[in-house]
Amino acid sequence: MSTAANSTPAGMNAGRQAMHRKRKRVNAIALTLAMASMAFGLFWLLWILFETVRQGMGGLNLATFTEMTPPPMAETGGLANAIFGSVAMVGLATLIGTPIGILAGIYLAEYGQKTWLGSAVRFINDILLSAPSIVVGLFIYGLVVARMHSFSGIAGVMALALIVMPVVIRQTENMLSLIPNALREAAYALGTPKWKVITSVTLKAARTGVLTGILLALARISGETAPLLFTALSNQFWTSDMSQPMASLPVTIFKFAMSPYENWQKLAWAGVFIITIGVLLLNILARVFFKNKH
Repeated sequence: MSTAANSTPAGMNAGRQAMHRKRKRVNAIALTLAMASMAFGLFWLLWILFETVRQGMGGLNLATFTEMTPPPMAETGGLANAIFGSVAMVGLATLIGTPIGILAGIYLAEYGQKTWLGSAVRFINDILLSAPSIVVGLFIYGLVVARMHSFSGIAGVMALALIVMPVVIRQTENMLSLIPNALREAAYALGTPKWKVITSVTLKAARTGVLTGILLALARISGETAPLLFTALSNQFWTSDMSQPMASLPVTIFKFAMSPYENWQKLAWAGVFIITIGVLLLNILARVFFKNKH
């Protein structure tokens, strides 16, 4: 009797140890695969960044920021008009698309969770979010460019704003949905109206996530080429008239990188470097500024 009683715990301990060893092996394999995947992704990312810095720094000088895009084989030239055009169109598109995206996201999260209109808006937003950017460019081409009989910066802004909106809508809705209902109920218990709860409680608590969505949208449209090819096209000269064709960094990079001219290729790499560093600095500044503001 005592022998059976003593053998049972020993058998159970042996089984537990075997299961523990098996779990450790599985954990080690999973951890190894995860680390290998991370290393694989980082390898390509670091290689891209290295090539961008190595090639881009070679084309950077004062003329890059002060002179217009040059003709082929020219000894001087820069990207001043393309940089201005990109900043103007991206900035205006963000200013137009962000408020609309935030307001639509607030409606979906706070008012339209179980309504047919909310479901319809969410469905359309998902379609826009997954639609290729060239489709957006063609849509604005048919809606604006073909009717105005001219490419223009305004059409480029409209195309980029249509790309900004679904990203901001999705991120705003997701972030507001993560806010606990206890915060809302506490504010309602104090007699706070719903609009005040949204602006002072839920939106304030989710501001870091909303800002992340805006930065994601900004980073996406900063490098978009296809929509601008059908809307703003390009301009070799300086222009601040949004009703005329306007140069932009992505289109200039595409044009110069595909050319056989060495001076254009150097400027294309410089443009890639400027876009990459600009988006990187925006993300770093936003993370540092909002680090302790939760």
